[in-house]
Amino acid sequence: MPATDSLPRRVRIGYGSGSVATGAFGTVPGLMLLPYLTDSLGIAALAAGFIVFLPKAWDVVLNPIAGRISDRTVDPRGPRRPWLLRAGLLLAAGFAVLFAAPGMATWLEAVWVLVLFLGCATAYAFFQVPYVAMPAEITDSYDERTRLMTWRVAILAFTILLAGASAPAIQNAVGGRAGYRVMGVAIAVIILVGVVSAYVGTRSAPVAAPQPGAGSLRDQLRIVAEARDFRWLLTTFVIQALATGCMLAGVDYVAENVLDSDAATTFLFVCFVGPALLLTPVWSAVGTRIGKKRGYVASSLFLAAGALAAVTAQSAPVGVVYLAVVLVGVGYAGCQVFPMAMLPDAAAVDARRTGSNRAGVYTGVWTAGETLGLALGPGVFALVLALGGYRSSTDGDVAQPDSALTAITLGFSLLPAVLVLLSLVWLRRYSLGVADVDGRTDETVTA
Repeated sequence: MPATDSLPRRVRIGYGSGSVATGAFGTVPGLMLLPYLTDSLGIAALAAGFIVFLPKAWDVVLNPIAGRISDRTVDPRGPRRPWLLRAGLLLAAGFAVLFAAPGMATWLEAVWVLVLFLGCATAYAFFQVPYVAMPAEITDSYDERTRLMTWRVAILAFTILLAGASAPAIQNAVGGRAGYRVMGVAIAVIILVGVVSAYVGTRSAPVAAPQPGAGSLRDQLRIVAEARDFRWLLTTFVIQALATGCMLAGVDYVAENVLDSDAATTFLFVCFVGPALLLTPVWSAVGTRIGKKRGYVASSLFLAAGALAAVTAQSAPVGVVYLAVVLVGVGYAGCQVFPMAMLPDAAAVDARRTGSNRAGVYTGVWTAGETLGLALGPGVFALVLALGGYRSSTDGDVAQPDSALTAITLGFSLLPAVLVLLSLVWLRRYSLGVADVDGRTDETVTA
C-alpha cells in the first residue's frame, strides 16, 4: 500500500504501543542493573559499569547492520513488521532471566549477566531499528509524523512510569535477590505486551516499499556523514542520551544513599514521568506553532534547569529534589518528541534527493547512537562512583563515605546538566524545516 498523509488513530496507537517494549527495556536495565551488580552481586563499581556498557556498545556495530537487513527484507507483512515479532519475543524471553543469576562464584555471576544482557541487546537491535524506521514509510506528511511521534512518546512516557516505578517497588517488596528475579519476569511480561500490540496494531498500516540500502557498514556511515543536518541532530541526541543515562543510573543511588529512602526511587520516577504524560501533547502543539528545532531547544533548557536544581539533594528538603525532577520531566517530554519527529524528516529529505528509501540506514545509525549514549550514561556514572570511593556489597547495607555521596549527587545533577547544555552547540546548526521536508513554498523554513 502507498504511504499516506493521514493515518487512522488505530494505526497511531498501534505503532505507539511499540514504545511499551522499548520503554521497558530502555528504562529498567539503566535503573536497576548497575545497583544489582554493585549492591547484590558485590561487583566493584568500575567492573559493573563495564558489564552494563559492553552489550550496548555491541549494538553500536549491530544496529546499522539490522537497518540494512530490514531494508532488504521481503515479506507479505512488510519489511519491518516481521522483525517486531521475531526479535521482540526473544527480547522478552532473555529479559525474564537476566536478573536471575543462580548462586555461583562472583565472576561467574558477572559472566551470566554479561552474556544475557548481550543477548537482550542483540534482540533489541532487531526490534528497535525496524520499529523506528516505520514512520518515514507509512506517512509522507511532515505534520503527521509529529502526531505519530506524539502517540509514541506519550505511550513511552507512560511505560517509563509503569516500568520505572514498579521495578524497584517489586524488588523492594519481595526483597533481596528473589526480588530482582520476580521483577525481571514482571518486566518481561510488559515487554511482551508491547511487542504483540505493535505487531497487531500496525497490520493495516500503509507501507512504502523500501529500496536496497547501502552495501556495507562503511557505506552506511558514509551516507549519513554526507547528511549534514542529520549529523547535527544525531550528535545532539546522543549527548542528551548520555545525560539521561547518567540520571537514570543515579536514581536508585540517590534514593537509598542521599535521600536514605528505598521508596524514594519510585517517587523520583513519578516526578520524572508524570509531567511527560501531561505535557507531551503540549510540546507537540508548541512544535507546530514555533517549529521543531525551537521546541527542542526550549525543552532542553527545561531539562538542564531541573538537573542543575537537583545539585542541592544532599542539603535541601526532599520536596525540593522532587520538584527539580519534575522540571526535568517537563523538559524530557519535549526532548523525546522533537528529535524523534525530526529524524524521519531527515530520512525523507534524503529519499527525495537520492530517489532511494534508506530509512533503515538512518534509523540504524540513529539507534546505534542512542544506544551508545544510554550505555555510556551508566558507565560514566559508575566511573564517578569509583572516583568517589563507592563501596560495593552483597546486601546493599554498607555505610558510604562522604566522597561517595558527593559523587552520586554530582553524577545525577551537575554532569547531566552540563551535557544537555553542551548538546545545544550542535543543535544550532540544524536547519531542516517544513519547506525542506514537504517541498511547500508557502511556509518558511524554521531557523
